[in-house]
Amino acid sequence: MIKAINEHHISIKNAFNGVKWALKTQPNYRVHIFFSLISLLVAWLLKISYIEIIIIIFLIIIGFVIETINTGIEATTDAIDKQIRDDIKIAKDVSAASMLIYAIGAAIIAAFIFIPKIINLF
Repeated sequence: MIKAINEHHISIKNAFNGVKWALKTQPNYRVHIFFSLISLLVAWLLKISYIEIIIIIFLIIIGFVIETINTGIEATTDAIDKQIRDDIKIAKDVSAASMLIYAIGAAIIAAFIFIPKIINLF
């Protein structure tokens, strides 16, 4: 049991190292943090409902998950070959497309939450 706990501890430590590396090296992570904080601030200022804040937090978390997977795919393909190759370009482009599709969907959902509240201010 002690061995299993120790191995789990190492896995968690490695995961945090991955987050730390991504925050240091990936500009998109910092952009995501910036827009996440703005979204949470606006949500607080507009006093959105409990369920709406849960949706916003969920969108933020899923965005980080997709960006993390995208970053992992990019790092893996760079480790395979740094030369421009069509197969690696496709992997990177499709991976980046997943984040783009998600971001568009998240923006639409956020608009449904925020725009009516902003309109009601006027």
